Amino acid sequence: MVKEVQAAAYEGGSLRLLSTGGKGRETVLALPLDMMLAAVVRVPAGEDPVAVAAPVLQAANPFPDEPLTVSCETVRETPDGTVVLAAALPESASDVEGVGAALDAAKLSVTRVDILALGQIRNSWSAIYGSDGPADDAEKKRKAVLVASQGGISAFVLDGDMPVAVKAMSSAADIRRETMLLLLEAEDFNGAKPLAEIVVIEPEKPEGQESETGGAGGTSDVAADAAAVDFDALATFAPVRRVNVGADSALAGVADRSVETGTLNALPASWADVLSETRFKAKLVRYLSVAIGIWALAMGVLFGVPTVYGFMADSQKAETKRHHAKFSEVKKMVDKVNLVRKYSDREHSALELLKAVSGRLPESVT
Repeated sequence: MVKEVQAAAYEGGSLRLLSTGGKGRETVLALPLDMMLAAVVRVPAGEDPVAVAAPVLQAANPFPDEPLTVSCETVRETPDGTVVLAAALPESASDVEGVGAALDAAKLSVTRVDILALGQIRNSWSAIYGSDGPADDAEKKRKAVLVASQGGISAFVLDGDMPVAVKAMSSAADIRRETMLLLLEAEDFNGAKPLAEIVVIEPEKPEGQESETGGAGGTSDVAADAAAVDFDALATFAPVRRVNVGADSALAGVADRSVETGTLNALPASWADVLSETRFKAKLVRYLSVAIGIWALAMGVLFGVPTVYGFMADSQKAETKRHHAKFSEVKKMVDKVNLVRKYSDREHSALELLKAVSGRLPESVT
């Protein structure tokens, strides 16, 4: 049985946990795309994907002096090499400090860092391409997928099942201009192809909350942000199709991705050190508890067994004394009875002997 994964998303300054996830202290953290650096990179055959992708992300890093911990997820293998989705989390960003504070308040340790929108796309794949997945000629046409989240939009361009461009958009930005730049980026990466449709993935509106929003990080806030964006304006590029999803859809997808091999893990190096330290402390406490328990058991045996044996010996001695007194009484009575029997037994007396002798005398002897 696969252990349930604890997954958490940080949106709008608050931490939201997967309602059906595990209950441990370790969690997979899903972040909006606008908090991370991400790019689709071609890696020539025989080269290290991280070494190729690191300069690309470093060039987009707003903190150029900060080293990045780059993670790569292979999305396509070709004879010439591979296509990877590379991502990294800049630790110096102010939003990252808020993430750390929220995790500390919830007493959670992060084991993986993933992009929240990737979990949403994973859970919405059948809605994007149908239950049978991309058709054989799907790569001849292009699809744009816009995932609405609180305060922003995570946009992807797909050629079949391969992302060719990725971009974080603000809800307040010109959606047509940002989409145009995204499509130009996709064309520059993988050539010109017709855009089949634009799929907008947005959360369902809670019943009775069409005109009001919920708390920070709530589904209704995301729905309100998505409603403020004029996605219909994108119809000039291609037909727009909307897909509504549940509140936990993205987090459930992230939890599923975390148990798969080869998926992104943009956990910064310093966070990995903290995780190792936390795990070491937890193991130390557990081992010390076991050691103290064994020591207490040994001390209990060392001091308790002699004490118990002492109580048992004293009890046995007292029982022996009681039995000895009764035995002495019985023995005295037996001696008296034997003495009486001895003197009352005339079978071996002198008269009986004389009688026995006289009875055995020959005839004519008196």
